[in-house]
Amino acid sequence: MANCKHCKTKFTQKYINCRFCLETEECISAFLLFKKEKEESKRQKANKDFQIVERKYNDDKKLTAALLNTKTQVHAYVRERDKGKPCISCNKPYQSDFEAGHHYSANSFLTLKFNLDNIFGQCLYCNRHLESNFDNYALNLPKRIGQERYNKLVELAGIDKQFQKVWNLENLKEIRNEIKKLKNA
Repeated sequence: MANCKHCKTKFTQKYINCRFCLETEECISAFLLFKKEKEESKRQKANKDFQIVERKYNDDKKLTAALLNTKTQVHAYVRERDKGKPCISCNKPYQSDFEAGHHYSANSFLTLKFNLDNIFGQCLYCNRHLESNFDNYALNLPKRIGQERYNKLVELAGIDKQFQKVWNLENLKEIRNEIKKLKNA
């Protein structure tokens, strides 16, 4: 026996999970209203869940665009800064197709992805075919930035593996603003 949710009379449940006696028109109306409200609640929850997913998707799109924009600006700055200098790895004389090569891989060392002490002009062969030509890069890098900055970069690379870098729109904007200041200096 159960009590009707509407009229409170005791009744034998005919339907599973139905807490209305369905004996009177008022109870039937109350049941239909209850069911309608429950459906509306489900619809609102589904809509809210959809909005959350949509917002995350849009935020991810914005972050992806900001990452690409930041990368483009940083690499353009590095190529301009290193114009006329030889390849950081093999000392090949400067060519207009030099790329912004990373000493520590941008994909493996996320905290160093935009670190200007980690990125220098590099010939296509060293950057793409020799995967940055790490050993020669390591020999020549202290000559460009000094031993103290090089040691700091090595230290940062060691720390990088202990933390998961999460980029956000704010810190990417800070990096782009810093690049603009450097360009204007």
